[in-house]
Amino acid sequence: MGGRVSRVFRNFNLENRVHREIGKPKPSAAPRHPSTKDFVDKMSKHSEINETIHQKDEPLAILLRTVYVNSVDPAQQDLKQKDVPALMEEERRLPKSRLQGNPSGFSDVQNVPKGKLSIVEALTVLNNYKHSPKIWTAEKIAQEYCLDLKHTKALLEFFIPFEVKIIPPKSEDKKRIKAT
Repeated sequence: MGGRVSRVFRNFNLENRVHREIGKPKPSAAPRHPSTKDFVDKMSKHSEINETIHQKDEPLAILLRTVYVNSVDPAQQDLKQKDVPALMEEERRLPKSRLQGNPSGFSDVQNVPKGKLSIVEALTVLNNYKHSPKIWTAEKIAQEYCLDLKHTKALLEFFIPFEVKIIPPKSEDKKRIKAT
C-alpha cells in the first residue's frame, strides 16, 4: 500500500518537471587559472596544431590493428616437476625417539628434515636438558639432532616443558568423595 502512495507522489507532474530541468541553461565552465590563459590564447592562434592533435592518424591505426597478443598460462605439470627435485634434495634423518602406539593423536613421523625436530624429539630434548643440563649441553644436542647451535640455544632458553606437581592435602580428616 505504501509503495502505491509513494509512486503517485513520485510520478505527479513528472513531465512538467522534466521540461523545466531540460529548459534550464547549462552551467558554465569554471574560470581558468590566469597562468594558463596565455597558453590557451597561443594554442587558439595555431589552429594547425589543434587539427593535428585531434586528427586520426590512419597509418598508425592500421599498424595497431595488426598487433595481436596471445597469452597462455604455463602448464601446471611443468611447475610441479620443477619443485619436486628441491624437496628431494632436502636431507632427512630418522627420528631419535618415538612414542609407543598413537597417544593423543600424534602421528608417527618416519623421517625428519635435518635442522628440525619432531614434537616428541623436542619434548625429549627439553626434558633431558631440564634433568641433566651438564650432560645434555646445547652443543651436544645440536650435534646429536643435526641442529643449528644458535637455534638450539634459543630452544633451551625460551621453551620449558610443563612440570606437574601433585600437592597432597594438609589434613586427612576432610570429607572426600569416594569412588564407587
